[in-house]
Amino acid sequence: MREYELMLVLDPTLDEEATKSATDRVGGFVSGRGGEVLGIDPLGRRRMAYAISRHRDAIYTIARFKVAPSAAEELDRQLKLNEQVLRHLMIRKD
Repeated sequence: MREYELMLVLDPTLDEEATKSATDRVGGFVSGRGGEVLGIDPLGRRRMAYAISRHRDAIYTIARFKVAPSAAEELDRQLKLNEQVLRHLMIRKD
């Protein structure tokens, strides 16, 4: 297993409950694949440098976890398909 750090940029129109659900889904995915969630830190609503899908603000969240590389690739694929996620960046920590 390797350690990863993930930054999620979520749609600002989501309410607090939907935001929590989106971040819990990431934690559930990691736990379901035999990984370990090290921490999920919501950073809140922030102004973006440029508009994405006509949104100037977004909800930012940082997640740290350990998971197998194949599961990290699958998580990356699922985040690309999720309409609530405007952008994401996953970094492998070594």
